[in-house]
Amino acid sequence: MTLATKDLAIGYGARRVGEGIDLALGDGEALCLLGPNGCGKTTLFRTLLGLIPALSGRIELDGIAMARQSRGDIARRIAYVPQAQASAFPFTVREMVLMGRAARLDLLAAPSRIDHHIAENALSRLGIAHLADRIFTEISGGERQLALIARALTQEAPILVMDEPTASLDFGNQVRVLEQMRALSRSGQAIIFATHDPDHAFLCADRVALMHQGRMIALGTPDETVTAANLKTIYGVDVVIATLAESGRRICAPSLTSA
Repeated sequence: MTLATKDLAIGYGARRVGEGIDLALGDGEALCLLGPNGCGKTTLFRTLLGLIPALSGRIELDGIAMARQSRGDIARRIAYVPQAQASAFPFTVREMVLMGRAARLDLLAAPSRIDHHIAENALSRLGIAHLADRIFTEISGGERQLALIARALTQEAPILVMDEPTASLDFGNQVRVLEQMRALSRSGQAIIFATHDPDHAFLCADRVALMHQGRMIALGTPDETVTAANLKTIYGVDVVIATLAESGRRICAPSLTSA
């Protein structure tokens, strides 16, 4: 399964948020999207999901224009993890996660025993099985985010779009989510995710796209793309990129100066 854009322009009606966006995502690849607030990351994701129309250009799923595909076909191919949100209705966490199976069910069909089993596995995988009977609106923001990720896994789509999946999570849960993302990509799932933490790109991304003022200014491996100069361009701050002696892993840290 591949997801690709060609000379894509995104926005809302007459307001153009971004343009000239070219990217391709293949099986087993994790693509990280880095950029400041307001650069168009969420608008790009909403366009990739078919929730808002592209202003121009083309989006393709397996070489076929998304505009020619039904909402049901798209939902079976792409799952979405939005930024943490509350629900207007008092669903349990189990019910929220089970909703991920809707794309796989016929109209008015009830979830089967297999559907329930898949949902329970997703709850266990994210370490939130103990929350299954809690009301979604009554758990913490971080717990809600984990439930939304479990819902996306329950959808069993080959492409996973994740908008700041570690937002609102404490350090331990951030690590667990990143580990799951890396395991999913290694098992063949395609993942595109946005984050504000460059270290996440080093931890679990195969490629990184940098967005600045509505345009994609760099695309490549984390080592090629996440540089002090590029981060200065998009965030306007000085950073230091260092390599850990024991693991060889690269990390990013702000270069703070005292007054």
